[in-house]
Amino acid sequence: LDEKYKGFWGRVRYCFSFYGLIDILSTFPFYLQFFMSVPYTALKALRIARLLRIFRYMKSFDVLSRAMAAKKDEMSVSLQFLVIVTLILSFVLFFVEHDAQPDVYDNGWKSVVWAFAQYIGDPGNFADTPPITFIGRVIACIIGILGIAIFVVPAGLIGSAFSEVMENDAIATKNKENVAKIHKMLLVKSIKREGIYFPAKNISFGDLKINLGLSEDEILKAVMSSKKLRVKNLALALGDDKANDMLVVNQFFANTDYGSHVERDSSVTIVNPCGTGDNGLSYFAWHIAQLGGFNYVANEYFSRWNPDYRQNFYTVSEETKNNPVFDTFISDIVEGKNATDWIVLIAGEQIVKNITDIHFEFGGEKGCDSYDFPECITNDKEKLKLLFEDFKTTLENKLNLQVDAHQVQPKLNVANISRYIHTKTDANVLLITVSYKLMVFDKSVYSAIYTIADILMRNLESRKERELHTKEYSLPPSESSYWETLYSEDANV
Repeated sequence: LDEKYKGFWGRVRYCFSFYGLIDILSTFPFYLQFFMSVPYTALKALRIARLLRIFRYMKSFDVLSRAMAAKKDEMSVSLQFLVIVTLILSFVLFFVEHDAQPDVYDNGWKSVVWAFAQYIGDPGNFADTPPITFIGRVIACIIGILGIAIFVVPAGLIGSAFSEVMENDAIATKNKENVAKIHKMLLVKSIKREGIYFPAKNISFGDLKINLGLSEDEILKAVMSSKKLRVKNLALALGDDKANDMLVVNQFFANTDYGSHVERDSSVTIVNPCGTGDNGLSYFAWHIAQLGGFNYVANEYFSRWNPDYRQNFYTVSEETKNNPVFDTFISDIVEGKNATDWIVLIAGEQIVKNITDIHFEFGGEKGCDSYDFPECITNDKEKLKLLFEDFKTTLENKLNLQVDAHQVQPKLNVANISRYIHTKTDANVLLITVSYKLMVFDKSVYSAIYTIADILMRNLESRKERELHTKEYSLPPSESSYWETLYSEDANV
């Protein structure tokens, strides 16, 4: 159940954990009797230690341990202060009492033992040597007060921590409930296109306030606690600093440290390199991959915009290469791929840059109309040409969407993720950038997703039957257990 305890060394590590040590104390001494004489009573007493395992299932113990962990620094500081002050007072006590009671206080250790014994009530009477001088008795009074502080300070700290932990638990429970409500509402607000049902792309803060009665603060707290929801500002897709904020919530699937990885035994792998940064991209890329039955790899967490995961996967820098999660991301993309496979990266472009809706990029200079040049990142030039022509003809005739190849975009930067992937595999690599106008604001986006999935499947799929996977879209998402499971915060499938 826990990754850190898997394998041989994981089992060794577990043996030295709290519950592992309990198991050792309560179980293994039984076998000692075969090698040496051990009292039976001692063996039975050690088995009682197994009762400590009940703490694992007691919420009260969990709360107590979390409260103590939350205040461990404060408790450590207060304890250090009390110990240092007690030691100082103990040595002062020795100096003033040594002359009055030389036989009793013959060394400093006696005064130290006496002082600390007072804190626990000296149950063994091993420090029954009270001071008799005035200063000694004053010090004894101070130590008595410190004895109270030893229990009062930690009790106060733990008491306040209890309140904080319980309050945090209540907030976490409320956030979990609100997350479930938001997921549910996104599934309820579905849309039917091409004869199938799509979940909603986004839901606005206004809709959440009106329909769920949530405040903006509650929405933000719920989303920040979720692994599969995010807040996006659609105004950023306009590329206009003066545009009013348009805050929405959208959902995405995640099952890895970087985002999501779904292997469907396809010859096509859809890659989303910047789900956090590009408006509408995660939705667009996920549904193309699912409808087409393609493999899917998506970076849903790391972005230069994300303060907690400030890493840019779209442009590969030395910092990016040093990120172990990035290595896993690349490995999941290229592993098992050969020269007949296709890796199709999809990214977004701001409206201000969009002269056309969809841009094919495979390494050429701006304005290049050739498919055969040294820096081309796609190996099968003939299939690439057929794919582009199918894209251009179908999307322009069916949806009036404009498609180009290298006509409006500059040449791919040497640090671009698509070029980097090209150096790691023999598979064909292609970057398709899509306008935010299409992904975010155009109502034809659902038909575009359906059509693009169909075009990629009929041109590039070579490992399995060529048919769209519409089963999951046959019912409204709110009536299908598939979508509920997919976006469940606890699901990883």
